[in-house]
Amino acid sequence: MILVTGAGGKTGKAVLRALVTRSASVRAFVRSSAHEAALRTIGARDVVVGAMDDPQALARATHGIRAIYHICPNVSPHEMSFAKALVDAATSSGVARLVYHSVLHPQVEAMPHHWSKLRVEEMLLASRLDITILQPTAYMQNSLAEWDRMVRDGIYRVPYPIETRLSLVDLDDVAKAAEIVLTNASHSHATYELVGTPPLSQIEIADAFGRALKKPIHAEAETVESWDTRARNAGMEDHARETLTKMFRAYARDGLKGNSNVLGWLLGRPPTSLAGFAARIAAAQA
Repeated sequence: MILVTGAGGKTGKAVLRALVTRSASVRAFVRSSAHEAALRTIGARDVVVGAMDDPQALARATHGIRAIYHICPNVSPHEMSFAKALVDAATSSGVARLVYHSVLHPQVEAMPHHWSKLRVEEMLLASRLDITILQPTAYMQNSLAEWDRMVRDGIYRVPYPIETRLSLVDLDDVAKAAEIVLTNASHSHATYELVGTPPLSQIEIADAFGRALKKPIHAEAETVESWDTRARNAGMEDHARETLTKMFRAYARDGLKGNSNVLGWLLGRPPTSLAGFAARIAAAQA
């Protein structure tokens, strides 16, 4: 059986779907029982509820498991402590295999959540576990936060300059890569960057959605301060806002640039293009 931690989020659900499609037996570990019905509908055989730093909950979650896919909650301030607690539980339960959901360019200290994942990678390299590290870039799905605005107003708004270049990846491709490395022993001790596109400007991203929607979509920048005010008013907690504003400033300065060769090799096909993703979403919404 394979354990997926953080299974209630969009990444966890995508990985769970990919594993179930492969007929893998999966246990989901989540913080809230509110996720249980949805995860069982997807195909989770077991669901364990508990905090990521609760030794008893982790002992239940790791019992009888042969491999773990570990996803920490997004921009969590507890990335390292959660990972350490899981490694301790895995070791006590005799689980040898762990695949860690990291991030593209974790060595960028200007982005605290990237830097935290680098510290976890360092800890895993020093462990006795059979590890694989996956480093996905920003999801294409993140752009869908602007979907209604694109459809209604023809505007794709981002909190950094529209010239900023980002490489993107389809979450479904990330989930497929996770399924591949979890079910094939040949990926032990590997670190893989998961990138689907060349670096694209926000203008190019808006154009791709515009072609799918058959209408002009214009990229528009807002200030980080404006984004922060909106996020605060929407109830986003301080740590998440501060972390994301630092990320946006790092994007504005350097972008987030990667290469799709590794993901294409893993999948055995070209990664999903942004044009293909946008067309898929537009068709689903029609």
